[in-house]
Amino acid sequence: MADGAVVTVRLIRSFEHRNFKPVVFHRVSLEQTVQDFIQLVRDDIATRPGLPPPFRKYAFGTYAGHDTNELVMSLDDDENLILQDGQTLRAAGVANETEVAFFRKEDYGLYKANPKTAW
Repeated sequence: MADGAVVTVRLIRSFEHRNFKPVVFHRVSLEQTVQDFIQLVRDDIATRPGLPPPFRKYAFGTYAGHDTNELVMSLDDDENLILQDGQTLRAAGVANETEVAFFRKEDYGLYKANPKTAW
C-alpha cells in the first residue's frame, strides 16, 4: 500500500479486568521497525484527545498479533504472536487492516500463569 497501512492497536491496560482501548493508526509504514512503531504509538497516546489518562500514562512495551477469537488476546503461540524488536512490521506479519495488541509483558506473564478474569 503506497500511502501506508491502517493498523488498529489494542491498548491492553488489564488482562484480568479485560480493560482495553482500540486506537486506529492511519498511513503506517510497514517498513519501520517494531521498536520505531512502539515509540510512535507511545508518543501518540501520551497526548491523544479522548484517551483516558490511565491509558496515556501506562508503561506499554510489547506487541503481539491479535487473535480475533479472544476478547483481549490469545494466550497460545507466543513465539509467533509476539512481535520481535529487530523486525520490520511487514516481516512481523503486520499488513493493512491488521490489529495488534500493545501491553506490558509482565502483566501478560501473570495473566497467562493464572488466566482468570474479574468483572
